[in-house]
Parts: sequence; C-alpha cells; structure tokens
Amino acid sequence: MTASTQALDIRAFNRFYTRRIGVLAPKLPDSDFTLPEARVLWELAHHAPVSASTLSKGLQLDAGYMSRLLRGLKNRGLLAEQAHPKDGRQTLLKLSAAGKRAFAPLDREGTAKAEAMLAPLSAPQRQLLLGSMARIQAMLEPDAAAPVELRPPQPGDLGWIVERHGAFYAAEFGLEVSFEALVARICADFVDRFQPEREACWIAARGAERLGSVMLVQARDDKTDKPRPGVAKLRLLLLEPHARGLGLGKRLVRQCSDFARAAGYQRIVLWTQSELLSARAIYAAEGYQLIRSEAGHGFGIDVVNEIWELVL
Repeated sequence: MTASTQALDIRAFNRFYTRRIGVLAPKLPDSDFTLPEARVLWELAHHAPVSASTLSKGLQLDAGYMSRLLRGLKNRGLLAEQAHPKDGRQTLLKLSAAGKRAFAPLDREGTAKAEAMLAPLSAPQRQLLLGSMARIQAMLEPDAAAPVELRPPQPGDLGWIVERHGAFYAAEFGLEVSFEALVARICADFVDRFQPEREACWIAARGAERLGSVMLVQARDDKTDKPRPGVAKLRLLLLEPHARGLGLGKRLVRQCSDFARAAGYQRIVLWTQSELLSARAIYAAEGYQLIRSEAGHGFGIDVVNEIWELVL
C-alpha cells in the first residue's frame, strides 16, 4: 500500500468519524453552543484559571478566532477573569457561576453520547475500541498519552495472553499452535494453583489497551511437578510490537524481581529461546545469567532452548 493510498484511508476515516460524532452540525444537539464553544467551556471547567494564549495554543486555534469565541462567551456572562499572580499584564480566565451551570448539562450530554456509542457493543468489542483509541493517541501524540500501569489481571486478560502469544509467535517465528496450547496450560495452572503471597501476574496497560504481560510463579520440578523451595519462575513475558522502546520489558521483569525478593525467594529461573534477542537483552540487563542451552525441536521449528537464572 502506497503512502498516497494510506493518506486516502486516513481521510476516509476522518470523514466517517466527524460525521459519527456530529462535528459538522452547526450546534451541539439540544444546545445553543457550537462544538468549539463547548470545548472551550470544557477546558475552563478542568484546567482553569488559564490564559487565552494558553487556550489557543492547547486547542490549536487561531488567536483571532479564539478571541472571538471568548468574547461571545464573556458577553453571555459565562466567563470570569482574575489577575495573573506573576504577570500583571495577563488576565486568567475561568468559568463564572453561570458558566458552570451552563457547562453541567453539556458535560452530562457528552457522557451520555459516549455511553450510547458503547451500548450496542459487547465487552470484547468495547475493549478493542477503547484500546484502539488509546493506541492512536499514543502513536500520534505520545507526550499526551496516558501513562502505562502494571496491574493485576482482570477478566479476559488471561485469554488475551494466550491469544497474543499464539498470534505473535506464529507470525514472528513460525511456531505451531502447540505453543498456544502450552501458554493456555500455563495460564490454567496459574489459576488452579494460585498462591497470592507467592505468585503474581501483571498486565502492562495504557487505559483499556493491553501492551504486555508477565507472570511469576513457584518453580516446580519438571519430572515430579513438586515445588522447588526458594525458586520462582518467570513466565510469559510479552510486549506488543508497537509498545517496544518504552522500557516496559524492563519494568515487567523488575516487577518480578521485586516481588520475588519480598516473597522470600532466593532465585528466579526462566526458559527462553536463543532467537528472542530482545528478551535475552532484558534478562541480561536485570542480572540474569545463562546457565544452560540445548538444541532441540519444538513447536514445529528447530530451536535452541535456554535456561537463565537470577540470584536474588
């Protein structure tokens, strides 16, 4: 797909979305306010007091146009002014009491419209929509994107871990569906054997968008399945490709180290493959040492399996 074709796709989406949210209407539904006026009221309701120049810059509106907007709102008694505490030449703006009363129904209507947009969607569809919105903002305006949190798993997260491992490793390394089955068993074991004081899972999320995952569990003997005293196992480290470069891999691995120390483990072990260069670099930076490697065949490809260990 050429850049010009991609640009046409973007323009088509812009036309769809501006129509979908009513940007082209001269006034907001059941309101005497235009969309720019309502947006100025929203900014003043949440970020006041603020100067006209700051408003103009933040909304990327021409200073003359912003001046006319503010004059109209001021003439309707919706704005109040106060002196700048550090610069007597500037005046700061905020909503007057009448402005707050006028903004309240606009705010309720905006929330109601957003809820109505979500209402016909299933829970997975909502998750996908909100995650896509967060991803668009993070890619086009990274400085304004919501922070990434490491949170415990919520309903649907373990299924996402299975799906993303299966899809990612099939696309990147050609692994067969048997690998996805292994990840499903690991997730099932995590639920069945979960010891909250000894085991944990973290999802790296930006709002509704999932960006990565990792688990720390009690290590077990490969033959007897009995717990290995003092040894934890790091599992299922994953980062979405577009989330690389944010330091999330290091944060997830460090979260495991901190949790393991607090839980009283002496060591953490993990299994990986030599081809996973990015993951190996993260493990090495955290202090893990490669203690064993072995060539083999698994999940449909020839691999070099590796065991790494971190002494806490």
